[in-house]
Amino acid sequence: MRLFLSSYRFGAHYDRLAALVGAPGRVALIPNACDAWPDMWAAAVTSDVVPLRRLGYTPETIDLRDFVDQPAELAKTLAAFPLIWVRGGNTFVLRAQFARSGADLVLPRLLADDALVYAGYSAGACLLTPDLHGLEVADDPGEVRPACGIEPQWDGLGLVDHRIVPHIDSPTDPDGDCVKIAARFRADGVAHWALTDDDVVVVDGDRTELLISPAGS
Repeated sequence: MRLFLSSYRFGAHYDRLAALVGAPGRVALIPNACDAWPDMWAAAVTSDVVPLRRLGYTPETIDLRDFVDQPAELAKTLAAFPLIWVRGGNTFVLRAQFARSGADLVLPRLLADDALVYAGYSAGACLLTPDLHGLEVADDPGEVRPACGIEPQWDGLGLVDHRIVPHIDSPTDPDGDCVKIAARFRADGVAHWALTDDDVVVVDGDRTELLISPAGS
């Protein structure tokens, strides 16, 4: 299994993603964490397409809403990509769209077979943790039913054994909600990684590394 989990895009460790993936090629861009914000959806896609193209990748948008109740078709589609890129947004909305499309079953199987690399940031990273409780401080579960038609799910995919708190001391979190989440996890003894926008968690086979930038906390 190969995972690249960050707070914001490549963090300060793009070299580690490049090492996991090899030569840049096709990448499946999954932007469904933004499904509750239709006016921002296209701009969110563009904001990831541009840096990926700049690095030599060929991004193709995969909208999980096109695969509702079609997990076999989704598996066939995703298996054609060496890299899956799952952007940030609302973690609960992303979890719901994974459930509706069957991606929550499809991707773990593909990763177990080492068929591709999963790169996710913010919501895309939090999704792979054991549990989403606590993230409601920053992400609104109330956006799930209007956007997805189902109730929020509070379990993550469980592909890593720590919860992830992104955007520590980040300008993208001006109210400090993520700092509050991390403080609560520390107080409750919950195993977690608190990531600045430079920090990254890399899983390569049986090895898991937390890469902290010199300026990170």
